[in-house]
Amino acid sequence: MSDRLPASFMSPGTSSFADFLGDHQPDLLPGRRAVPAGNAGELAPHGTTIVAATFPGGVVMAGDRRATMGNIIAQRDIEKVFPADEYSVVGIAGTAGLAVEMVRLFQTELEHYEKIEGTTLSMDGKSNRLATLIRANLGLAMQGLAVVPLFAGYDLTTDQGRIFSYDVTGGRYEETAFHSVGSGSLFARGALKKIYREDLDAEGCVTAAIQALYDAADDDSATGGPDLARRIFPVVHVITADGGRRVPDDEVAAIADRIIAARMQRPDGPAAALT
Repeated sequence: MSDRLPASFMSPGTSSFADFLGDHQPDLLPGRRAVPAGNAGELAPHGTTIVAATFPGGVVMAGDRRATMGNIIAQRDIEKVFPADEYSVVGIAGTAGLAVEMVRLFQTELEHYEKIEGTTLSMDGKSNRLATLIRANLGLAMQGLAVVPLFAGYDLTTDQGRIFSYDVTGGRYEETAFHSVGSGSLFARGALKKIYREDLDAEGCVTAAIQALYDAADDDSATGGPDLARRIFPVVHVITADGGRRVPDDEVAAIADRIIAARMQRPDGPAAALT
């Protein structure tokens, strides 16, 4: 037995960790694993609703905490929003186990690129790398094990927050102002259409995102709303020119408590101004 690393680790190669893994250990890539024929979508927990919205100087992403398996709540406190690097964040919807594994591979991909090239990828480069990972999962998606993330971050080149959505084939689409993915996304986007404003500050944008998740949970059984008894609240990340940070649970809880108190008087939430 030798303590030396294999030659493949010592030879110059690509700045893409996924490509390196595909050349030397392809079985470790999520999309390369063989699964039995048939639809396996109902056999694994699924993450549901993620929302993102931009504000002057940054972007916010928030995700509910529920994972479902058919009509069963598989987990009440799953985390679906993760930092990709210092200036970007990714939220997962779809098959939870594969999605978390894809996020870890994406994080390693960005870190590997930075170490090899000595600089970070651009926002467009990051979003394209994620599209490639999703495309590699197409075989599993055809069997019901789809992963559809939402990617957002602060672009240091253009000094603004940006949001990217995807389809199961790896198609990449840049969104304007706000977007949502997952089973409750239709209701979340409908809520944001009414309450989102371009001049919101960071706290206002976080509040709008939590309002949207509340509305999604109100109409979609797979989306979990704030759990007051267990004190489980959405995971929220804010990314600005200073980098990304997860909003502390006590701050999210305070906003959620204000939203719920207001909805005791108006269950359907705030009304949009008529102009």
